[in-house]
Amino acid sequence: MKAQDLNFEGIERRALKTFTEKAYLDYSMYVILDRALPQLADGLKPVQRRIIYAMSELGLQATAKHKKSARTVGDVIGKFHPHGDSACYEALVHMAQDFSYRYPIVDGQGNFGSTDDPKSFAAMRYTESKLRPYADTLLSELEQGTVEWVPNFDGSMDEPSLMPARLPNVLLNGATGIAVGMATDIPPHNIKEIVAACVRLLDEPDVSVKDLLKLVPGPDLPTGGEIITPKAELRAIYETGNGTFRARAIYEAGDGEVIITALPYQVSGSKVQEQVAAQIRAKKLPMVENVRDESDHEEPVRIVLELKSNRVDAEQVMAHLFATTDLERTYRVNINVIALDGRPKVMGLRDLLVEWLSYRSQTVTRRLEHRLGKLNARLHILDGLLIAYLNLDEVIKIVRTEDEPKAVLIKRFKLSNEQAEAILETKLRHLARLEEMKIRGEQAELAAERKGIEAILASPAKLRKLVREELVADGEKYSDKRRTKIVEREAAKAIDETELVVSEPVTVVLSTVGFVRQAKGHEIDPRALSYKAGDGFQAVARGKSTQLAVFLDSTGRTYSLPAHSLPSARGQGEPLSGRVDPPNGATFAGVMLGEPADRWVLASDAGYGFIVKLEELYGRNKAGKGVLSMPAHAKALPAARVVEESSALIVVASAQEGAEGRLLAFPVADLPELSKGKGNKLFNIPAAQAERRQELVVAVAVLAPKMKLKVYCGDRVMTLTFAEISDYRGERAQRGVLLPKNYRRVTELEVELPGG
Repeated sequence: MKAQDLNFEGIERRALKTFTEKAYLDYSMYVILDRALPQLADGLKPVQRRIIYAMSELGLQATAKHKKSARTVGDVIGKFHPHGDSACYEALVHMAQDFSYRYPIVDGQGNFGSTDDPKSFAAMRYTESKLRPYADTLLSELEQGTVEWVPNFDGSMDEPSLMPARLPNVLLNGATGIAVGMATDIPPHNIKEIVAACVRLLDEPDVSVKDLLKLVPGPDLPTGGEIITPKAELRAIYETGNGTFRARAIYEAGDGEVIITALPYQVSGSKVQEQVAAQIRAKKLPMVENVRDESDHEEPVRIVLELKSNRVDAEQVMAHLFATTDLERTYRVNINVIALDGRPKVMGLRDLLVEWLSYRSQTVTRRLEHRLGKLNARLHILDGLLIAYLNLDEVIKIVRTEDEPKAVLIKRFKLSNEQAEAILETKLRHLARLEEMKIRGEQAELAAERKGIEAILASPAKLRKLVREELVADGEKYSDKRRTKIVEREAAKAIDETELVVSEPVTVVLSTVGFVRQAKGHEIDPRALSYKAGDGFQAVARGKSTQLAVFLDSTGRTYSLPAHSLPSARGQGEPLSGRVDPPNGATFAGVMLGEPADRWVLASDAGYGFIVKLEELYGRNKAGKGVLSMPAHAKALPAARVVEESSALIVVASAQEGAEGRLLAFPVADLPELSKGKGNKLFNIPAAQAERRQELVVAVAVLAPKMKLKVYCGDRVMTLTFAEISDYRGERAQRGVLLPKNYRRVTELEVELPGG
């Protein structure tokens, strides 16, 4: 078919940009509102709400027998949630796991997973389920006009848009979810504490978050453990709705053993054992002999660490394990919920409870109004029935003789259509003399109830009192003791690896392409090592295996790694970029090794530098630490260790295109000590040559008496004694002295210690 024969009539045309923007926005809103984030009102996501409603429709209340989970999942996906059955079943399982939910909603029978592997549950054809008593807090008021009903996906039936939650389930069971551009992480809490906070807000609407936290000290995790975050940080979380807290395991120590009795939330006991065993095998935990699992049905968590002896400090061992294993974890808090206005919102504790209490008040109001409507309708019918009983003979006559008795009754006794219908549907057995007394008794009872409801609806104070009483009653019915202790403790600290490492001399070698390795001893010749094709020697540092090796990159950033952890010099090393994360385009200039108080000269090829203590260069993360600031296009040079002698000299070498190299020596005392920065001018490079980078400083060294200086220029090496260096003496920031003609292009300076 030719293009001109195609018919596009009736097809909507839209710009691709407009179409993709709308399509992605629609998808985003769907994921946010209908999948990932919970509703503030009932704390449920749509799939959870549909599972609970479908189970109630199947008669799977707490008092019923269990039914196959496949039956529930089939009803959910067939009637309300046309998505994958495995995802729906996983949501059902999650609501049944007492180690995932603080107050499980589903009662599962069969394999519903374990703390070691929450997703190890059996297939839905093998498991059975029903609702737990707690589900009544979500369902009991559903048929009382409390919520809106919306059509299901195919319009064949209705489903509730929300559940009329009697408790703030969003905080009690928490929620996690990842949407598009946002996420939620709400930790679970204790019913008694949350109800107490709600009651306090009802009694004192202006109560502060600080006062609420006296009632709600923090999350209450299903698996227990300890929350060790300081109160000030917890308060910040509840004020903003954002933050992190730390939880750790609980243990008992004695008789050469440490017994772990509770794990943090969502931590696998088997994984913890693997982490501890790996450290034992790697000899990073020499004070622990063995780890074994003694958990059983009576004690779900019992992990035993066998110590080498009774003299081992159990607290130190556990502090190390808290810092290096999942026995202590950080949990993110992001109280992001779909508020009552239908928009996602991050809320603090007070704002969330205030809005939920508003929803609860609306729900109770709707329930009362629904009941009031039922009462008025029934009283209206009773009024009609009473008229009929007071005029019973006439009513019977009309029914027997008239063709349209309903219309005649309405006209004769001024009845409504509903009243006339009720009279005509009354059974003969109810025409007894005592029936009038029953009607009057029911009228009085219903009228009293109506009066009470009208009084509550007319008084905000009485409505608050009713909400308060119902909250307290539910709180007492479903509450239990707090499982998670809140104890302020210092942050865990791992045992310093240097305490476990034998101190011995090592040499760290850095290559030009950034490969690093370390060899035992100081006798190794780094230039004699084997290098990959296109690679070669760049820098060397000698020190101890227990020290931190500090690497300097071309941009002036430093990175720290334990010397003993570097690969062996028996091979060609490993790329340093695999252990640290330098900026794009950066290369590694040098390496330093020594005591924290040792001083080193840092310099750039633009001729600026300063002295710095090694401890100032230690970086805590892979991205390193910015130390040496450099002019545009400049690069860092290999650092030089400062010799702590009063007569020591700093030697600076420069190289210029087409000209001899220069050497300048000046006292170490002339260069100041800084912690970071650009530094002072070491060597004077004319402005024009500096701007075009025609002349550069190529090396820096520190020389003391009895030492010799090797000046490398290609294959040529010139050795100068300390006395011979006096020919190149000058003041800092001068031009220096020309080197002999054969040393036109200097590449490196190396200090030779006494004795070779």
